[in-house]
Amino acid sequence: MLNLHAADLATLGLYLLGVTVLGIMAARRVKQLSDFVMPRKFGKWFMLMHGFGTSTHSDQAVSVASKTFTNGLSGIWYQWMWLFATPFFWLIAPMMRRFRALTTADVFEARFDQSVAVLYSILGLAKFMVGIALMLKGSAVIIEASTDGAVSATVIIPVITVMFVAYGMAGGLRAAIVTDFVQGILTLLFSFLLLPMVLNAVGGIDGMKETIGAIHPEKNMFSLIAPEGITVFFIVMISINSLLGVVVQPHNMGTCGAGKTEIEGAVGFMGGTLLKRVCTVAWCLTGLGAIAFYGTENLPEPDLVYGAMAREFLPQILPGLLGLFIAALLATVMGSCDSFMIASSGLVSQNIYRPLVPGKPDRHYLKVARFSSLIVVVGGVVIAFSSDSVVSLLEKLWVVNTIMAMAFWLGIFWRRTTVAGAWAATLATLGMWGFSSTKWGVAFFQKISGPFEFVVEKKGELVVSLPWQMLFYIIAGFLAGIVVSLFTKRVSAEKLDNFYGLLRTPVQPDEEIPAPCRLPEDVEPGPRRVFFPNTELEIPKPGKRAILGFLVGWAVVGAIIAGVAVWIAE
Repeated sequence: MLNLHAADLATLGLYLLGVTVLGIMAARRVKQLSDFVMPRKFGKWFMLMHGFGTSTHSDQAVSVASKTFTNGLSGIWYQWMWLFATPFFWLIAPMMRRFRALTTADVFEARFDQSVAVLYSILGLAKFMVGIALMLKGSAVIIEASTDGAVSATVIIPVITVMFVAYGMAGGLRAAIVTDFVQGILTLLFSFLLLPMVLNAVGGIDGMKETIGAIHPEKNMFSLIAPEGITVFFIVMISINSLLGVVVQPHNMGTCGAGKTEIEGAVGFMGGTLLKRVCTVAWCLTGLGAIAFYGTENLPEPDLVYGAMAREFLPQILPGLLGLFIAALLATVMGSCDSFMIASSGLVSQNIYRPLVPGKPDRHYLKVARFSSLIVVVGGVVIAFSSDSVVSLLEKLWVVNTIMAMAFWLGIFWRRTTVAGAWAATLATLGMWGFSSTKWGVAFFQKISGPFEFVVEKKGELVVSLPWQMLFYIIAGFLAGIVVSLFTKRVSAEKLDNFYGLLRTPVQPDEEIPAPCRLPEDVEPGPRRVFFPNTELEIPKPGKRAILGFLVGWAVVGAIIAGVAVWIAE
């Protein structure tokens, strides 16, 4: 049935039933909007697995295996783009927790005004639609390949959607974190289940290198840097883009802020993401192993590589393993989609609906939050069905993630940033991206490129190179935000004092927060400790714990790169 053994079907069915029941049970403790959107109740282990589960999903395995299959080891950067940003997560997580917000849009309202919060909410919903589409598409591709086409995307996508919507609407972020603990363990299994069998079939790392060298003698498939496509400049720009944009991904407010205090969020955000970096190595090796295994004949489509390898090897070992693999795969997408859905419901209910319909009981807004989450789910399903490539969706998501990043960082580090400046930074970023994506933009950048390769050929068409496109819209955003802020009305001193007071005041256990982005009544703001105290720059001096965690993060990043360089790269 469905090209799956009865044991596979049983394993898959038990997983789907179990995780849904677990999530719905968590719903019993949801009494108000804050319980649904931001419970702030979880310890380090739950936050670690939530950070890992939310940041890790099946489309990433698909994209890494796909790019590795076509480009070699350098394809690992399609997820390692976050690698150099990861140590900064130790510093970012406490900042996000100190905002004491329900949503990231609350932060924009506290720093600027409601209009900027609504702008962010609309762009955040667009980001979630593309993100959910990417994950649904990635899962559909793997399952379709794993079942040799017996289960199509038209069946897979609705089934997955119904499952995560069921417990997400019922239990909110509380249910997402509880289920992520189980799903995170399965995701680790999903990442490494195939690898030993693939390596054994191709003669280990040495055998794989020898076979691939004979297939592709013209290029070094085991270099971390590819002369064409994934260059040093490409890696630098996607790393910068990722670091700038990570704070304005709406679901990361929950990843950082649902812990009891700041340390839980820091452990979960950096630790969970570092776990994912290790999993990326396994996905990359599976893609390389596929080149050696298939040789030059019967090659699958790049996006189908991961699922095809699972179908090839797992049933040979033990009935039920393929079902476990698919269950673990579903865990990756459901663990992220539910967090995305819940964060979107917070944006709609808290930052769009509540200002329009004020004064209602909290249970009314909870009901709105539950049902408004369907907006991005429907949008994501539509985009998933209309998209033809996982990798192209991923590249679009990189851009959408960063559109409001320049406004955010200007607002954090420069008191002079105004409401008009935030709008200008966002519109300039969006406008530059849009212009550089048109034929007129391509013609313009081709004309001024000089010695630089601003324009490249992709699928038979001329386009502005992605890393150059990123550099152009980042510069445009910061420049517009700075210039416009210098000539427009300042944000009130009272509003700024409240905002920066939040960032200076550590979170205490069991705080009673009177409203989003407000300190508890009995808490005094912390002292201003910044590098340039006589200026309008707000660049805080880090404490000992921040410095130590940051250095540990870099040590782990260095160890991961060194391990790949010694074990795999040439």
